[in-house]
Amino acid sequence: MHGHGDLAGRARVWDGRPMSPVVVVGAGLGGLAAAVHLAAAGRQVTVVEALDEPGGCCGTARLGPFRFDTGPSVLTMPGVLAEVFGAAGQELRHWLPLRRLDPSYRMIFDDGSRLDVLPEREAMAEQVRTVCGPAEAARYERYRALLDELFRVEWPAFIDADMSRLRALARPAALLRLARLGGFRRLDRLAARHLRDPRLIKAHTFQSLYVGLAPQRALGIYAVIAHMDTVGGVYFPQRGGMHAIPSAMAALLAKLGGDLRYGARADRVETDSDGVTGVLLAGGERLAARQVVVACDRLAARRLLPGPAADWRLRRPHHSPSCLVLHVGLDRPLDGQAHHTLHFGRAWRETFTALAAGRPQPDPSLLITHPEPDGEAAPPGQATLSVLEPAPNLRTADWDRLRPELETRLLGRLAALGHGDLSGAPRLVLDPPAWAARGHSAGTPFALDHRFTQTAWLRPSAVARRVPGLHFAGMYTAPGVGIPPVLISGRLAAERILKEAR
Repeated sequence: MHGHGDLAGRARVWDGRPMSPVVVVGAGLGGLAAAVHLAAAGRQVTVVEALDEPGGCCGTARLGPFRFDTGPSVLTMPGVLAEVFGAAGQELRHWLPLRRLDPSYRMIFDDGSRLDVLPEREAMAEQVRTVCGPAEAARYERYRALLDELFRVEWPAFIDADMSRLRALARPAALLRLARLGGFRRLDRLAARHLRDPRLIKAHTFQSLYVGLAPQRALGIYAVIAHMDTVGGVYFPQRGGMHAIPSAMAALLAKLGGDLRYGARADRVETDSDGVTGVLLAGGERLAARQVVVACDRLAARRLLPGPAADWRLRRPHHSPSCLVLHVGLDRPLDGQAHHTLHFGRAWRETFTALAAGRPQPDPSLLITHPEPDGEAAPPGQATLSVLEPAPNLRTADWDRLRPELETRLLGRLAALGHGDLSGAPRLVLDPPAWAARGHSAGTPFALDHRFTQTAWLRPSAVARRVPGLHFAGMYTAPGVGIPPVLISGRLAAERILKEAR
């Protein structure tokens, strides 16, 4: 398929001594990133995955002739993904051609006004000028410059950095700069300090839901997510949907000589007095290894781990809210529909209050994803539509009662938005019980929220200090939730392993 020649066969030695193999548990984006970096550096890597295909949270599902992405729909900062392929001397575009979405999002507000989010500064400023007026456009340009500066400070110091040791937080110059920029204010207050139009404030603060917090609770440092979305641009694979990302990474790993074992469930990480010795599979097979990366749901993975690997940060975990997602097969593409459309409800603060209390949002904002047909997701002349509504997780709500009520309400909302009666269309519904069945603790695909006490070094550690050779990657470790952070977590795990002479 890719025709890149043989990338395997590198020497696996350390100071002249053979290196032990590494086992990665989980073929999600974090596990695959770790495995690619390790294999590219010459390590022998085996990835074990309980499912029959790669992807983990970045999954896929079929319903008759339709194929849906069941994980993230927003890809930002493709340079982070390109670094994974670059580690093997490969160019991302040869393995996974991407296109930048135009617009990144279409935002439709409760008053009927519309704002297309464009990554170019002048084009976006003109959009704001048209919708919100020239004074707000000037304020927007100043706020955009602030987002640029926040990003420049945060990225190297706290996002693209190993937070597994407390001393990683000892960056006084960066912390002082963040404080001066407003990074430790609440996100909604930071935005409101610079912007006046409520619509523009919403457009730059809704992203806090990605990290499981209301804008009124999230710190201003999470404005960098708005920077990734609204400044850096949003991308999408030209073919195969979002699941093409882990598929391409798995193909690269195979070219590097990595061993991918699908349908292989890890039963236990085994240890001796010196640390990790291997992974025992459910079928009884034992894979010897002196280093293991556990890259799956951290709470579900506790059954795999030895007692000394327990992390005090997981004693009272606070999970993010979940979501109700409707994946619908359409008999035709929708005219004039953007790839991503955000429909903001009339209520704003009330929706977050309800969610925090474990109640359905009274008037939720919806993210509607309508990919351009690529010949694979739907039959010719047909298309797919995915609708996401934020919702309480299993720890806070009774979903046996809520599911039919919210599904009916959501179908009604779609009809009111002009999508017609979809009640008879083929559809796949993912609610918190469905997320739990897919291995997500508390029935949320968004892992732990990013409150201060679950951020950076305070997030579950990426290293088991009392079990040498045991590392972690994925959403439950720093940097946290989202495709770029998860990919970074895998790279950081690989870098730590490559420094160990085991």
